[in-house]
Amino acid sequence: MTAQWSWDRAFEALPMLLDGFKITLLATVLGFAIAAVLGLAIALIRQSAPWWVSAPVRAVSEFIRLTPLVVQLLFVYYLLTDLSALQIGVVVLGIHYSTYMAEVYRAGIDAVPVGQWEAARALSLAPARTWRAIVLPQAIRRVVPALGNYAVSMFKDTPYLFAITVVEMVTAAQQFGARNFQYLEPLTLAGVIFLIASYPTSLLIRRLEKRLA
Repeated sequence: MTAQWSWDRAFEALPMLLDGFKITLLATVLGFAIAAVLGLAIALIRQSAPWWVSAPVRAVSEFIRLTPLVVQLLFVYYLLTDLSALQIGVVVLGIHYSTYMAEVYRAGIDAVPVGQWEAARALSLAPARTWRAIVLPQAIRRVVPALGNYAVSMFKDTPYLFAITVVEMVTAAQQFGARNFQYLEPLTLAGVIFLIASYPTSLLIRRLEKRLA
């Protein structure tokens, strides 16, 4: 029997999906904030710290990048029982994506012309001021579009939080479908909401790429 679309079921599912969307958006915003700050810290350590500090950081970053996000979520969820599932999801998302953003930051730092470093040394600027006033403003300006792309990717990866019982939007759609034995409307609406939320961000990123090029 072919499933038929019902607007009544769609409107019935919408409030539940919007509640799930709030969780999705919260996890994305907080996770991105963690990833952006931690990713920059990892990049700075790998670029300027002694090898005995940067080598372990690099090893841990590679391990996190090369293991599945779902495995990391489940491992931390069963390890840290004192935190809520949403808190664990936000932290794991942030740490996971920070390892990717660190590589973006490093590429931006490497793209700063050598002459900028030489000029800073010629002016006898302290290393901290060189990073803060010269290198990082140029590097971050170059990588903003790439960071935006990772924000969109993180937004689309939030359904993985279902593995640790977080009721984000896709899980809310599945729960509604299981309750009513109808999955067409809730899953379709979830996809549409993802598209509506992601598309403007993608357009903004493209404009930033053109403006900063």
